[in-house]
Amino acid sequence: MAVKELKSKPELDKAIANGSPVILHFWAGWCEASKHMDQVFSHLATDFPHVEFFRVEAEEQPEISEAYSVSAVPFFVFFKDSKQVDKLEGADPSSLANKVSKIAGSLIRDEPAAPAILGMAAGPTILETVKELSKSNGEAKAQATPENDLNKKLQHLINSHPVILFMKGSPDAPRCGFSQKVVDILKNEKVDFGSFDILSDQEVREGLKKFSNWPTYPQLYCKGELLGGSDIAIAMHESGELSEVFRDHGIETINANGKAVEAAGGMGGVSESSGLSSSLTSRLEGLVNSSPVMLFMKGKPEEPKCGFSRKVVDVLRQENVEFQSFDILADEEVRQSLKVYSNWSSYPQLYIKGELIGGSDIVLEMQKSGELKTTLIEKGIIKESLEDRLKKLVESSPVMLFMKGSPDAPRCGFSSKVVNALKEEGVSFGSFDILSDQEVREGLKKFSNWPTYPQLYYKGELIGGCDIVLELKSNGELKSTLAE
Repeated sequence: MAVKELKSKPELDKAIANGSPVILHFWAGWCEASKHMDQVFSHLATDFPHVEFFRVEAEEQPEISEAYSVSAVPFFVFFKDSKQVDKLEGADPSSLANKVSKIAGSLIRDEPAAPAILGMAAGPTILETVKELSKSNGEAKAQATPENDLNKKLQHLINSHPVILFMKGSPDAPRCGFSQKVVDILKNEKVDFGSFDILSDQEVREGLKKFSNWPTYPQLYCKGELLGGSDIAIAMHESGELSEVFRDHGIETINANGKAVEAAGGMGGVSESSGLSSSLTSRLEGLVNSSPVMLFMKGKPEEPKCGFSRKVVDVLRQENVEFQSFDILADEEVRQSLKVYSNWSSYPQLYIKGELIGGSDIVLEMQKSGELKTTLIEKGIIKESLEDRLKKLVESSPVMLFMKGSPDAPRCGFSSKVVNALKEEGVSFGSFDILSDQEVREGLKKFSNWPTYPQLYYKGELIGGCDIVLELKSNGELKSTLAE
């Protein structure tokens, strides 16, 4: 049986109601992995003639895409006995074949299904192509200058307003129902927002779907982060979470006189008088302390349901931190009560050793400044690498001397000579006794590629050992070298 193009929700509802196996492939013409997975999909449709295979253009059928929370392509949804039984995201031909076989049964009645059917149907060429595409799908090609230029343009557009909506049409004249809904929500939230009509620029329309890994419109962004499409915006609005996100990110609202009102940021710290029951408080404490690093987020680390949660997951992975997570979308009681317990009104929330660190903005800022790594080291979550420790020591003073002993009590003649030279030149300096730490003593020789001590550094750069320091002093260049 050939793959059918799905044209409407009623057509899908009718197919599902029949009770026969139904499989949907959500795809997009701009996505190469979608195109090649569609070839695999077509082969499977031939091998399983009693299954209905439908192809769905994700952007052109937003109602269907939103109904099944399609946030990336390729995406497959499986139905049997009039119920959704499974789904698959990404270009994984083997998993697709196995899932099709599982819901379809055998090719020949009374014979077991063959999980390896894909190998016979698709052939090695398609398989290898799809495997390669699945690795690279969604990754920017650094060497492709036109794509880099487009990405810069998209990033500029996304950051052009604190809140921006990429939509069909304009706020005054939306050209699709989903865009209209998000516009109404933003007006209801009294938020000043910018917009971009994706119908006016085909390059932006197609490029942003790749850039955000979100195949449909509208797309709502806050402070450069994707919140989601209309279904997510509606859910966040109805729960009150959207206004909390705006407030916590300092988004101004518009009062009745049309004037901007500055938002108050959310304050962190566990509330002493939360008003929560002792049993609920005990449960929250147990969750917060269930792992040294605990992230309360929307979705799971492998499948975040909001851009802010994804950002924090990415940061923790970049820092090579082992962490546990809790999906607050799966437990409304925890979702609402934790905001009271922590006195922090939005998600994600990151805890280290039971202490609230903050949300995505704070975590990103801490990573950028290096404070996050310092905190993780101080809390014993990660061990500081020797290289990081040496770099920190070398840069701990503008002029830094690694020596045997101390300036007041050198324990070798060479160290004593360098100390005297620096003092005679009136140079202030820090020092480290390498006899007190064998790890530093051996490690610094490799770090600096200098096999002996003492070693003198200026602004993190090695000047040299005793001979070089004495030669610089003899030439009258030591003080000037350490003052450049």
